[in-house]
Amino acid sequence: MSTQNRRTFLKYAAGAATTLAVLPHAFCTVPKAVQQSTNPLIKKSLKFGMIKEDLSVMDKFKLIKDLGFDGVEMDSPNDLTEKEILKARDKTGIEIPGVVNSVHWKAPLSDPDPAVRAQCVESMKIALRDCKTYGGSTVLLVPATVNEKVSYDDAYRRSQEEIRKLLPIAEETGVKIAIENVWNNFLISPMEAARYIDEFESEHIGWYFDVGNIIRYGWPEQWIKILGKRIIKIDIKDYSREKQTKEGIWEGFKVKLGEGSTDWTAVNSALSAIGYQGWGSAEVSGGDRTRLLEISQRMDQLYSSVK
Repeated sequence: MSTQNRRTFLKYAAGAATTLAVLPHAFCTVPKAVQQSTNPLIKKSLKFGMIKEDLSVMDKFKLIKDLGFDGVEMDSPNDLTEKEILKARDKTGIEIPGVVNSVHWKAPLSDPDPAVRAQCVESMKIALRDCKTYGGSTVLLVPATVNEKVSYDDAYRRSQEEIRKLLPIAEETGVKIAIENVWNNFLISPMEAARYIDEFESEHIGWYFDVGNIIRYGWPEQWIKILGKRIIKIDIKDYSREKQTKEGIWEGFKVKLGEGSTDWTAVNSALSAIGYQGWGSAEVSGGDRTRLLEISQRMDQLYSSVK
């Protein structure tokens, strides 16, 4: 895929709809109440866009390596060169466990216009192949949005039809499509989410579970139990129901990791019960070295065992 074609896709990219937490730089120890005796989450990653230092790709990878991260998830399609990404990966030892589709918000698979849906399908083909090149295993995809112009049943049908076009590419690359719920008014119960995945009858699609996104209308540990082995990656985020009630739903994200309404002991126990062991990727507001160090340290506390 040429640089020009990649840039054509990028014009459809948009930022995530979720307003992420704005956290102070000072690190505070996470209470032991959030720690647990097993370690289902053993590798730490973050999203590439969270690194706000004005550095080259190589130096950004070196920075997060110094701060204790094991990996970073890239956006795809992107306007970076494959050579610089692979060189940074190989030089630093930072893994790229997966990529996040950069087109699914602007051109969702639920859009009434087939041409718009086709943009997302083509971007997913690029993302799946990019992820294979990077050595990753998943492409995060928000499958649909429901709103006043897109009905729930149409979103369900259209998104499944388009994703089925992508399953042969997922099989070819060995990279799984990882569905995530991001306040898109879609798949808002764990039973339905499980059904949505199962209806594909494919091992090449699963669930990318975001802990914080579920707190608004559910309990993450319950989702984890029901989704079970369908969960292939975890996003690390927190959310405060108290702030939601007093200040508004988006304000709930403005809380430090480990200090929201998430029962991390229950989350980790649920993950252990389903046999999950692997990556947890921070998806909170990023920043400079100091901010990223705080995130890394807080993730260590969430991952660590009770002494």
